[in-house]
Amino acid sequence: MNAEQPHLEVVRGNPDDVELAALVAAVALVTAAAPERPEPPRRTSAWADRSRQTRGPLPHGPAAWRWSLA
Repeated sequence: MNAEQPHLEVVRGNPDDVELAALVAAVALVTAAAPERPEPPRRTSAWADRSRQTRGPLPHGPAAWRWSLA
């Protein structure tokens, strides 16, 4: 956008300085108060969750060798 082009243009009517200032303040307030919405986190289904394929930690102790091939 060129710096010489207006950002707002009144196409009908003849607002005075107070009305124009109120319009600019309202537009500035609305654009400043509208935060960007973050995308919701994608949820994978239980069928696609690859962490289900990994096994948990192996037991410790003297019989731990029995679980090494499980």
